[in-house]
Amino acid sequence: MKKVNTVRTALQVTAAVVASLATSIGASAADRPLDYRVLATSRTSTMERELNESAAAGYRFTKAMGGKSANGGQEIIVAMVKDSTTSDQGVRKYRLLATTRTSTMQKEMQRSADEGYAYLDQTVYESAFGGKEVVVIMELDPSRKEIRSSYRLLATTKTSTMQKELQEAGAQGYVLLGLTVGKTELGGDEVVMILRRDD
Repeated sequence: MKKVNTVRTALQVTAAVVASLATSIGASAADRPLDYRVLATSRTSTMERELNESAAAGYRFTKAMGGKSANGGQEIIVAMVKDSTTSDQGVRKYRLLATTRTSTMQKEMQRSADEGYAYLDQTVYESAFGGKEVVVIMELDPSRKEIRSSYRLLATTKTSTMQKELQEAGAQGYVLLGLTVGKTELGGDEVVMILRRDD
């Protein structure tokens, strides 16, 4: 009988601890409401400025998408968020890169990486000139430890070529970060892959 009571007491204590943790987790989530800000513009230069203005106000990047909006025009749309932990990490800076030339994009990404920026996201945006540009958003996070990164961009129209190039890059330690379909300097719709290796 004593053993049964001991087991019952242990179960009751365990249940109380679990209930306490659940309440604590629920309370901490309720204590941290999220504040979202949506940015939308047809100009990449305007978007970079708005990203940095929002960052100065305590927001950080979450997601980006390029496409046709309700007003019928092509826009880049970015969602940003602010919570109680964002302000503790310092002011982030953003850089938006856009080009139809993968070689140019790789150079610009590497230059930004050498200044401490890291890849966040990519999308495709149809510019006012009628070309589909690959847009890359990079972030300088003051709380991020300094890491030397190398970026590589691959572009191809064939999935068989894509697999071969990915395998070769993977063998060298490159990790695939994202891929999009865009119109590059060759004039066709190509899969553009962005990879990174942390040295």
